[in-house]
Amino acid sequence: MTAISTAADQSVAQSAAPLSAPPVAPSAGASVARAGPSGDSTAPFLWPEEGLSRIPFQVYNDPAIADAEQKRLFRGPIWNLVCLDVEIPQPGDYRTNVIGDTPVVAIRGTDGTIRVFVNRCAHRGSMLCLDKSGNRKDFTCIYHNWVYDLEGALQSVAFRRGIRGQGGLPDDFDPAKHGLTRLRVDTIGALVFASFSESVVPVREWLGERMAWNVDRIFAKPVRILGGYTQVMHNNWKLYIENVKDAYHAGLLHLFFTRFGLNRLSMDGAVEVSERGGHHLSWSKMHSDDASGTEYADGKLRSMKDFDLEDKRMLRSWVEYPDGITHMIQTIFPNVIIQQIQNSLAVRLLVPHGTDQCELQWWLIGYESDTEAQMATRLLQGNLVGPAGLVSLEDGVIGSIVQRTTLQDKDRAGVVEMGGHGTESQKGRVSEAGVRGFWKEWRQVLGL
Repeated sequence: MTAISTAADQSVAQSAAPLSAPPVAPSAGASVARAGPSGDSTAPFLWPEEGLSRIPFQVYNDPAIADAEQKRLFRGPIWNLVCLDVEIPQPGDYRTNVIGDTPVVAIRGTDGTIRVFVNRCAHRGSMLCLDKSGNRKDFTCIYHNWVYDLEGALQSVAFRRGIRGQGGLPDDFDPAKHGLTRLRVDTIGALVFASFSESVVPVREWLGERMAWNVDRIFAKPVRILGGYTQVMHNNWKLYIENVKDAYHAGLLHLFFTRFGLNRLSMDGAVEVSERGGHHLSWSKMHSDDASGTEYADGKLRSMKDFDLEDKRMLRSWVEYPDGITHMIQTIFPNVIIQQIQNSLAVRLLVPHGTDQCELQWWLIGYESDTEAQMATRLLQGNLVGPAGLVSLEDGVIGSIVQRTTLQDKDRAGVVEMGGHGTESQKGRVSEAGVRGFWKEWRQVLGL
């Protein structure tokens, strides 16, 4: 069993101060002043009076909002995915990543404990680990050769005593006060999470019983990483999160899903939203499909366009889990996605880059117990997802199409009324409840 570090022995960063005023409980018309070009608190941000059924375009384009997200959200009372534990199986194995825009490094200590640190030397702020992953016996800063052990404690300083009595650090310098900034760490399944917050509850409690159920479902057996990739999308990160929470689009935008009957809104399924709103599940069962009497049957939908595959091996699958669910998309607030598309299993992490760009990291996974035939099927179905996937290609571009239309009309808003105005879970997936749920928790955390 993986040992988990839960208490900081150096400094644990706290949630940053509010942008301009203490957070308030969100309500229709709630506002926060944002800094104007010269630093003045002008142009207040106002959420539309219609509440969660409207999404103001300003949330995708305002630098002040993006800055508030870094301070209040990513450094706030949430858990952030850093890596999978199978990436760092041995003592000294490390994996770098970012939380918001803060570089971090996860490392397995000699005692087997996974620790996460801000990837920054305590001396002058230089990044310590420049590679994505590797193995090391210590952290040595390339800038001035300050050395830290795997627990983050400062071990040595080059020329600490100076040379021949000249220079060096003063006698009252205390190395114990200059360790690496250590974050709280918790895991569920193979997922390694870290948090800047000392107050956020353990990750399983934070997820809630139903959301933790699916993580346990996916990671019920030891996993192995089949591969991965990173893609850059030219849109605000929240547009992609809306997309994966939007069950309504899946049987409309994605021609491949609809044409070959992999995922249609006419299948048995549901949208499930967590109590706070930010986490969600959207699932369906392919073998339950009955499109008769629906818009799929009349041939007018773009997604029912007539095309075919020469090689249909990609469409072959087996029922992965006893519950019969063949399509499951889970989001973990604010920026993690767990995917089951037939037998293609993956974890995705979305990293914001300013207001108009984001980076999507993918881990494609299988099980250690997979047969050769099962592994071959997973790899073949991997062509459905990723930057050029037969399905995910469309998700990767739709956000930029929306981003371009919102830039000059920040006073306008998107309409999200499919399935009503609330965030309650719903049987059936012609619904935007998951999208509304995201904005419910986003507003709560940011005080907007």
